[in-house]
Amino acid sequence: MSLPTALIAFRLFLAPVILLLAYLLEHEARVYIVILMYLGLISDILDGIIARKQNISTARLRRMDSQTDMIFWLSIGIATWMLYPDLIHDNRIAIRVILSMEIACYFISLIRFGKETCTHAFLSKLWGITLLIAFTSLIGFNHAGWPFFLAIIMGLVSHIDRILITLVLPSWTHDVPSTYHAWLIRKGKKIKRHSLLNG
Repeated sequence: MSLPTALIAFRLFLAPVILLLAYLLEHEARVYIVILMYLGLISDILDGIIARKQNISTARLRRMDSQTDMIFWLSIGIATWMLYPDLIHDNRIAIRVILSMEIACYFISLIRFGKETCTHAFLSKLWGITLLIAFTSLIGFNHAGWPFFLAIIMGLVSHIDRILITLVLPSWTHDVPSTYHAWLIRKGKKIKRHSLLNG
């Protein structure tokens, strides 16, 4: 097993561990879940960088990375609901909008290309950072506030970008930094992918 694959597997393993901690320890699990969340994000950053350095950044590996990301963040979201159901209920409309857009991204990509989306776009990376801040606030301090709403706004923007990338691309491909880069690909031009932005 390559190191990038091991990092992805590590993040996938964290998902049930996070849920189990929330179920068994309840509020006492908050610190542990936040720590695991940060470890998961670090593994997400490193797997793509290392894969590119080792020249093994294949479509299969990147698809595995994308699916694991979704499972990982979904587990954190469910754990938050388990710990603070009232907090999630109070912000349910915004959460439903983001979940609906995530489903739309996959649905559109499946219709167009028969595969799930796997863009690893720059705006999605920024959304991941705002998610980290929001969940730190939600889980660690039982507070939504500006970190939560920043994540929602960034989530809307990044999902619109992902949908546009999927609509603009002439054929399925992975690691497309932005809609502009998708347009360049459509025009038959080569794009430059920065290893740090496609982790």
